Amino acid sequence: MARSDFTDQLRSHGYDPVELGDGKVAFDYIIPVGQFAGKTIKLGFIVGEDFSLNPPSGPHVSPELLPRQAGGSHPSGGIHESQFGNGWQYWSRPFPNWNRTDRTVRAYMSHIRHLFDTQ
Repeated sequence: MARSDFTDQLRSHGYDPVELGDGKVAFDYIIPVGQFAGKTIKLGFIVGEDFSLNPPSGPHVSPELLPRQAGGSHPSGGIHESQFGNGWQYWSRPFPNWNRTDRTVRAYMSHIRHLFDTQ
């Protein structure tokens, strides 16, 4: 499969992804749960041509929602400068046990939802 499979699956789930080059994909996202529920953000991922063998990178978020903190872990740590540029931040949140899922956008977005729910 490939990056185009990722964007096609996003579209089938009602998102409108835009490819920004260098593997970057972004789209509007309304946070469904957690302390930021109801907020509309831009959500971005770096998606390799090896999707679905490997998942996208952790999420890139705009606007920045959390203070940057290099150390630590979820929910407050591992917040970095983003390759997407100014106004974005990268949440280092690898997908655990990707190989135990059906390796779809549905599975990946469930992971993203969980990140916001546990924020």
